[in-house]
Amino acid sequence: MQRIRNIENGRRKGGVIWHTQGSGKSLTMVMLAQAIAMEPGIRNPKIVLVTDRTDLDNQITGTFRKCGKFVENAGTGQRLVELLESKTDAVVTTIINKFVAAVKKIKKPLTSPDIFVLVDEGHRTQHGIFNIDMQKTLPNACFIAMTGTPLFKKDKSTAVKFGGMIDTYTVDQAVTDKAVVPLLYEGRLALQDVNASPIDTFFSMVSEPLTDYQKADIKRKFARYDHLNSAEQKMRMIAWDISYHFRDNWQGSTPFKGQLVCDKKINAIKYKEILDEIGIVSSEVLISSIDEREGEDSVYAKSTEKENQFWKKMMDEHGNPKTYEKNIISRFKNQPDPEIIIVVDKLLTGFDEPKNTVLYLTRNLQGHKLLQAIARVNRIYPDKEFGYIIDYYGVIENLGDALKMYSSFEEFENEDLTGTLTNMSDEINKLPQKHSELWDIFKTITNKRDAEAYQQLLKDEAIRAIFYDKLAAFAKSLKLALASIQFHKEVEEKTINRYKEDLGMFLKLRLAVVERYSDEIDYRQYEGQIQKLIDTHITTEKIETITGLVNIFDKEKFQEEIENTLGKAAKADKISSRTAKHITEKMDEDPAFYKKFSQMLKETIAEYEAKRLSEAEYLGRVMEIMNHVLAHTDHDMPEKLQDRDVARAFYGLTLEALTEKSRMALSAKWFLQRRHCIDDLIRGVGSRQRQIHH
Repeated sequence: MQRIRNIENGRRKGGVIWHTQGSGKSLTMVMLAQAIAMEPGIRNPKIVLVTDRTDLDNQITGTFRKCGKFVENAGTGQRLVELLESKTDAVVTTIINKFVAAVKKIKKPLTSPDIFVLVDEGHRTQHGIFNIDMQKTLPNACFIAMTGTPLFKKDKSTAVKFGGMIDTYTVDQAVTDKAVVPLLYEGRLALQDVNASPIDTFFSMVSEPLTDYQKADIKRKFARYDHLNSAEQKMRMIAWDISYHFRDNWQGSTPFKGQLVCDKKINAIKYKEILDEIGIVSSEVLISSIDEREGEDSVYAKSTEKENQFWKKMMDEHGNPKTYEKNIISRFKNQPDPEIIIVVDKLLTGFDEPKNTVLYLTRNLQGHKLLQAIARVNRIYPDKEFGYIIDYYGVIENLGDALKMYSSFEEFENEDLTGTLTNMSDEINKLPQKHSELWDIFKTITNKRDAEAYQQLLKDEAIRAIFYDKLAAFAKSLKLALASIQFHKEVEEKTINRYKEDLGMFLKLRLAVVERYSDEIDYRQYEGQIQKLIDTHITTEKIETITGLVNIFDKEKFQEEIENTLGKAAKADKISSRTAKHITEKMDEDPAFYKKFSQMLKETIAEYEAKRLSEAEYLGRVMEIMNHVLAHTDHDMPEKLQDRDVARAFYGLTLEALTEKSRMALSAKWFLQRRHCIDDLIRGVGSRQRQIHH
């Protein structure tokens, strides 16, 4: 209140309030609105409370009414326009999309400094509460953002736009005040094993039409841990473990519930089927429409038949998506079943059910999304001493990093905000040059409407690479500039429109040439077959507890668990994975690095399981390998070949192909005698080919 009483340069200074989730953020908003309404120095204040979801809007409206404060819920954008333009001093609640739509409909800017916009999680909304239309229409309004999770460094520019930080109520304070319960973390690991021979045989058959480069690319994609996470035997073992864990701790004797978080909609449905088959715990799935991307779902992926059937069943039962969500949540809150609610992204933010006690994580979460997810089980309820996080994926390091910001405020002092905003003048000045450089690629095309001519010009791989880089640079600068009110003030509207139209045209061109010249593989046709290989030939033996129950807010003990779980092995894993990435990227340059699919899968699993190790020798060995790989050096490589990459590749292939020691030694000696001849010959052929092509 001290902050907003003063008017400087025609407006009051807003800002961001960090308020731990579950600790009474809605009540703070009510009290702040009431204090503003009762402040004698502010005449006819107009207070608008904005949330990003209908359920939160209803929750805050209900909180106001319970506190005896009259509040009007603006159900439509038009009604909100009327309330904003009228002289009423009512408190108004609305959701973000209606607020943004209403602002666009207001023709004449509302310049009053007595308009207060209180935004719940406003800095995270995809619509952008502090967008250009807002700054034009409400130039002097006071914006105050309430957030339940800390602002990370990349969010600092948002805090600057709102007016900096106002105050904090951290999780440490909330736990001490008993406003939320402490959280206990336990890490569990599903041990997997690869049946190498059949998986390599069938992979070769599935990927037979692809080039070697494309095969290497598709191997990298499907050897990621996220795909191994979807292996059917692993999911089945985790489902059994969850069933026993919930039964032995909460079923029957308590009213408590659980939440299972998955990486994809298809896996959420599969977990439901397996849990039903086991028959120990009851569950329901709550996912978004099959037309919407959720979790790790690819934006290009088509829904599977299983997803389509599930969605049809839900719509037949509930009528529409809104009723489906409302009914599932109501059952979870008010009825004995379901005991576990299965989600992907839904209910990871803003979902408030105090009986929700255990969060089962089977997907990777980071940053504020991880913090918001674990806050689902921190609400106070009779006889509830703790919330539990049972982690089957391995997010302990992410959690440790996030909690450093969650429990302290050292990372985000107000003086640190200086200079966090990109200098928009620089970006605006760069735009004409970047726009011109992009068009220069196509200066030889006389008919600028000939779409085929653009694609033909980009047939040359080198020109395509330049096009991709120049387009990315232009798009990045334009995105930054469009977010600045300064850009709109300084640059003519027709120029801005031309930039936007050209960007749209070039993005469509990029999509067309990527597909035409096979710069990227369409993975969809292979995904089902390769996932079937993984399901069949990767077995899961058992579940191991790798991190015992530890209170995540007991900083010393939790940090000790992180170090025990990760330690030197974690550093080695990071070095190992980065080295492996470098090797696979350079695979076509030196085929001696080429590896079987099964080996890549084994290494991925081993990398994950190695989080239980902490041997200094492992770290030292990996660092030695990394240094050799990055320098492209090898103790066994003859010194005379060290600076001749093509000769080194032939030498590596020769040694790899010759298995008998005598033949290897003989051939290696022969190769050394003729290495320069072969290298020069290849270089000469390559040079002549380039001349012919030119």
